[in-house]
Amino acid sequence: MQLSTRENFNMALDSVWTHRFRSGLTILGIVIGITTVITVSSLLTGLRKGIVVFFEEFGPNNIFVSKVSGEPRGEGKLNERRRKPIKPEYAEMVTRLSPSILRAAVAVFPPMIVNGRPLAAKVPGFESDNLSLVGDDYEAFLVVPRELKEGRVFTPSEAARGDKVAVLGANIADALFPTGGAAGKTFMLDGAEFRCVGVMALAKGGFFGENGLDTQITVPRRTVEMRYPGVDRYLITFQAREGQRESAMEEIKAALRRMRRVPTGQPDDFSISTADQIIAQFDSLTGVILIVSIAISGLGLLVGGIGVMNIMLVSVTERTREIGIRKAIGARKFDIIVQFLMEAITLTGLGGVVGLVFAFFVTMLVGVLVPSLPSEVPMAAVVAGLGVSVFVGVFFGVWPAVKAAQLDPVEALRYE
Repeated sequence: MQLSTRENFNMALDSVWTHRFRSGLTILGIVIGITTVITVSSLLTGLRKGIVVFFEEFGPNNIFVSKVSGEPRGEGKLNERRRKPIKPEYAEMVTRLSPSILRAAVAVFPPMIVNGRPLAAKVPGFESDNLSLVGDDYEAFLVVPRELKEGRVFTPSEAARGDKVAVLGANIADALFPTGGAAGKTFMLDGAEFRCVGVMALAKGGFFGENGLDTQITVPRRTVEMRYPGVDRYLITFQAREGQRESAMEEIKAALRRMRRVPTGQPDDFSISTADQIIAQFDSLTGVILIVSIAISGLGLLVGGIGVMNIMLVSVTERTREIGIRKAIGARKFDIIVQFLMEAITLTGLGGVVGLVFAFFVTMLVGVLVPSLPSEVPMAAVVAGLGVSVFVGVFFGVWPAVKAAQLDPVEALRYE
């Protein structure tokens, strides 16, 4: 007697539904495992998408040079802290020596805590210390062009004189001037009065849904250098000519090593990077996180798989007489194996589906509770989750199915 796939599937569903409480407990490990890996994948996918957009804003042809790797304001790795500072004059010297470079801009990062207090911007009735201050050349707006919401950027002459003018990020402008119209108005910053000449539009992408450019106050580099004479945290952005980024990087490295007198055979004593390199570093970090989440979910799947094997062995024992009857009326060993494998696959497949539903729910809940944390459920994770749950059913269902198929029909019919 042969049963179609549909009949086998219906029998499997009937068996699962008959013992629904036991089945639910059995697939709990699978549900937890699938939920964990898909939720983590969703959060990492959304986060990566925001970061990719964030760094793409800095331009595909741009090359960044600073004293340390990572955040230019930071201390960097332990072996980077004793490096000599990057000098702003490197920008003009390297540009002159490197034919692959179109232009360069220098940014300086002043301390964000002065006299034990964080920098704060103030206007009558409003104050905010959720900001970052950057001193930029006029060329910065050419190297990394951005959209203005209102007003303008400071001019080359304003930058050269070190005027107290500023371009505000969208969020800091809203914090200081909630009714709008910030361009042309003044505000206080660290005891000095600055005039806002323009406001940037909301930046794209960011870390955890937030973009630091939106809380950034950009003033002329010369202004920062005059107000904070000891500052030495510089970042030089070189814009390579179209299609010449790789050659530009080699020229920059060679020129800086020569200027900084780095001995042959010694590593660079400066950090040089591009947007895609930074994204690749982020991918390597998130790859480790994903592997850890897969390992944790793997434990849940293992526990669930062992539970499936256990319940299937119990099912074989409980249905010994049924197996004997099926064999007596013509069922082959293969038919018995398919029947019990289908039951195991149905059990774990349902676990996978329930896990997917929970993962979608958790992802949506995180999006509601933490709007700044983007999430996006990747289709690859959905397919992989269902595929793994089915594989667990096949792997852990084989032995019970084979055991059922090997039962002697005569002994099975005598079983009580």
